[in-house]
Amino acid sequence: MILKRKYLTGTIGMTSVLLLAACGNENNNAAEDNTGNNETEESSGESIGEQVNYEIVGIDPGTGIMDNAEIAIEEYGLDENWSVLSSSGPVMTSELGNAIEDEEPIIVTGWQPHWKFMEYDLKFLEDPELVFGEGNDIHTLVRNGLQEDLPGAYQVIDQFHWDMSDMEEVMVMAEEEDTEVEEAARQWIEENEELVAEWTEGAEEGDGQEVEFTLVNWADAVAATNVVSEVLKDLGYETNLVEVMIDAMYAGLATDGADAMFASWMPAQQQYYDDYEEDFEDLGPNTEGTRIGLVVPAYMDIDSIEDLREE
Repeated sequence: MILKRKYLTGTIGMTSVLLLAACGNENNNAAEDNTGNNETEESSGESIGEQVNYEIVGIDPGTGIMDNAEIAIEEYGLDENWSVLSSSGPVMTSELGNAIEDEEPIIVTGWQPHWKFMEYDLKFLEDPELVFGEGNDIHTLVRNGLQEDLPGAYQVIDQFHWDMSDMEEVMVMAEEEDTEVEEAARQWIEENEELVAEWTEGAEEGDGQEVEFTLVNWADAVAATNVVSEVLKDLGYETNLVEVMIDAMYAGLATDGADAMFASWMPAQQQYYDDYEEDFEDLGPNTEGTRIGLVVPAYMDIDSIEDLREE
């Protein structure tokens, strides 16, 4: 089967059903209703695939979740018309929000933690074949030699660990309250001094040394990186955050172009991890129990990826 992948940089045009209002008086409207011309999407008899134009709205090409989405199309024997649309995290969430506002059907690649699960009523589609795995952990990776070069910063980065709910609090502050992410991180730190103290315990203070982080433009990576960045600033370090594509996150550590990253989803990013494994130090999970898969609004009458099959 040939899988189709489309690349998007802006708003994605999703299939929608237009309900045409008839012109005329109430009698004309009543007559039109009786003939069944005002048919809604729910009563049209369209399959889920037809309703969403056989499209799954994805994120950055080359990410593990995108590869898994394409594998799912094959594994579940879906119609060859299905496509995974490549875009970005922000474009995906924008399309999701637009669809929910109009109560339209939509299928997206999704992961948790993410602010969208606190903003909207969503559900993961069941994945009986475990194409997306049973769970992921988000690992912290640092370049080789960081402990010797910046022992204080290394210790904070190594001791950084939080729950998904902590991460989602920062995401929501930044998203719902229209706050700059640095301000959201600062607010969260002030409200969680006890946990932050565990990260900084025993860490040597800095003297203006720069610590460089690479990150992809995903809500989880942005939240984690900015929180640690603000913590290090309080200890006397300077920080620089560089937004890159997923491969460059790993390559930056390998070439000593970056000091650390907080967005290594494992095993979803196994291919990148394996490519650069000799060139970084894995400090273990900073967030555990995360999940990836296909996500739909709760109002959609579908519960499993298997439901996308057409008899």
